[in-house]
Amino acid sequence: MKKWYGCMIGALLAAAFAATAHAQDYPNKMVRIVVPFPPGGSTDLLARQLAEKLAQALGQPVIVENRPGAGGTVGSAYVAKAAPDGYTLGMGVTGSHGVSYSLYSKPPYDPVKDFAPISMVVNSPLILVRTPEIPAKTVAEFVDYAKANPGKVSYGSPGNGTSMHLTGEMFAQATGVSLLHVPYKGSAGVLNDLLGGQLQSAFADLLVVQQFIKSGKLQPIAVTSSTRHPMFPEVPTIAESGVPNFEALSWQGLFAPAGTPAAIVNKLNAAVVQVLQRQDMKEFFASQGFIVAPTSPDEFGRFVAAEVKKWGDIVKKAGVQVE
Repeated sequence: MKKWYGCMIGALLAAAFAATAHAQDYPNKMVRIVVPFPPGGSTDLLARQLAEKLAQALGQPVIVENRPGAGGTVGSAYVAKAAPDGYTLGMGVTGSHGVSYSLYSKPPYDPVKDFAPISMVVNSPLILVRTPEIPAKTVAEFVDYAKANPGKVSYGSPGNGTSMHLTGEMFAQATGVSLLHVPYKGSAGVLNDLLGGQLQSAFADLLVVQQFIKSGKLQPIAVTSSTRHPMFPEVPTIAESGVPNFEALSWQGLFAPAGTPAAIVNKLNAAVVQVLQRQDMKEFFASQGFIVAPTSPDEFGRFVAAEVKKWGDIVKKAGVQVE
């Protein structure tokens, strides 16, 4: 028994030593960041900027690999099943790591258990906009108008289960209104029908509607973050407009597969934090409507777990499901 116990201790110490040595040597080859969306989108753009600067910080090439499909779950599932050695990472977003687990009857991964969170990278609110035909300049007026016209005030989204859709459900549940959700296949259709008058409102990406707010074709009501956004400092938050604790963020962060050694996760976290503290990175992301928001791995893990629960409750109450 003593001999067996001694062998076990020896094996554990050897494994720990090997993991430490591996982490000290990391990275010694190319690192991949898997983007679970097609090239050209905001997540792809963000990942390529991050990869370029991470390569400088890590001293090894960092490339972006696009694996789109099923709202980000195809690429994310690939990362979850990859070797936990720090050479395959993934960009996760609100949809892929906050919402998807509740949307699918058979989710392809657990966003909490199957990943090692490295750091949040950026976040941004959505913005509630309306067309001129709706006589509501404030959240309170919008709620009153919706209550006076139950089920008739439409809001568009890029599709069922997207953050723009579920933020509308969250708003409806928090305020007791009944809104008419109109799903599209992408943001272009939402924008076209907003400008054409077929839609009345939307919870939209800041950059998508920015120029139309400035031209007066769309009117902003409020942003969905807990604090005002520097791109629209005059636009209040939904929370400060009478809906306490309301917050819905469009966030993006970096993940490794579960089981990746803590020393490697910490080394990656330090590199991400270093990169995001650069002024040129802050300015670039600000131009895209994002706020850089690096976190520790533990902080990011707690945030993701809270997001999964929050959106899960909203999805369940609204009865939303995607196959």
